[in-house]
Amino acid sequence: MGTVWKSANELVSSPIRWVDTRFSLQDAKVGRNLYEQGHIRGAVYLDLEKDLSDMTKTSGRHPLPDKESMQELFESHGFEYGDHIVIYDQGGMPFAARAYWMFCYAGFPNVTLVREGYEALVELGVEVTTAEPSYTKSSLNLQWNEDIFSTRQQVKEVSDGKQGVLLDARSAPRYAGEHEPIDNVAGHIPSARNLDWELLKEENQFKEIPDILSEIESVVDKHEEITVYCGSGVTAAPLYAMLKEAGYPKVKLYVGSYSDWITQYPVEKS
Repeated sequence: MGTVWKSANELVSSPIRWVDTRFSLQDAKVGRNLYEQGHIRGAVYLDLEKDLSDMTKTSGRHPLPDKESMQELFESHGFEYGDHIVIYDQGGMPFAARAYWMFCYAGFPNVTLVREGYEALVELGVEVTTAEPSYTKSSLNLQWNEDIFSTRQQVKEVSDGKQGVLLDARSAPRYAGEHEPIDNVAGHIPSARNLDWELLKEENQFKEIPDILSEIESVVDKHEEITVYCGSGVTAAPLYAMLKEAGYPKVKLYVGSYSDWITQYPVEKS
């Protein structure tokens, strides 16, 4: 088993580089406003749409920034490979997991998610401030982990029958094409299986592996090569993280996800 998530009370004693990723898909200003009202001392704020996505691209609704932009982001906040990076959001949200995947993609070796989110840290007495920290710019020689990144073409190959499994993290009605509130085509990538990311959490925190493992194992086996996707690459990130926590060795994220797929290829309904 991995140690992707830790509970707040496991984190308070060690030196940490905190990352605040609170956000709302309904109102993009909410996260930054929450950060300015109070955050864990030392935490930098990474915004889903300004930092963790490149919204000028057309490859899906939350496209991945290019490598140069990501390197600049990490260096401008002074991150080093030796840091223990701990990421939180409101709890039970996908935003911290999106940042987690990006740090892992950039090769950072020690990245942790807070299982319960910001309020749990506050309740434990972790110091809160409104002051924005300043870090000396770092210089990184990033070792990109291409094994966890999947392109649209690679997904097409899996969909067409090449070795591997596609795993759709959206709700069952969206997967089946019965209900599609966002994208202009309903359905799923052909051959994909479905595991709703909402099953991974209870209220505002992510479940522990013993409470979710049987549901995961009923859909995908550990020996399979798995590519996770969702609508825009955001809610698939907790599914990626949970599979890594469960000890699945071969897991990729298709960041473009369904919103990118439908620009080029047909879909299935079930």
